[in-house]
Amino acid sequence: LAADARDLPPMSAPIPFRLGDRIELRRPHPCGGRTWDVDRLGADLGLRCATCGRRVLLERRLVERRLAAFVARGAEDGGT
Repeated sequence: LAADARDLPPMSAPIPFRLGDRIELRRPHPCGGRTWDVDRLGADLGLRCATCGRRVLLERRLVERRLAAFVARGAEDGGT
């Protein structure tokens, strides 16, 4: 097992998301929108579609892989 672990690429640091961030994902939502608002932080991220208002909960790693760009950043103090 240790030999296999050495072959893996090094882990990168997680992307620092903030409450109130507006992000663009690579894949469009079925409504056609690609921009999302971050409204929950943790191991899972709560996202709200900026086009239709649908709310989804996705794993942080999945959002990090699908992230295309930050459209706007939320407040640095966590949105308060």
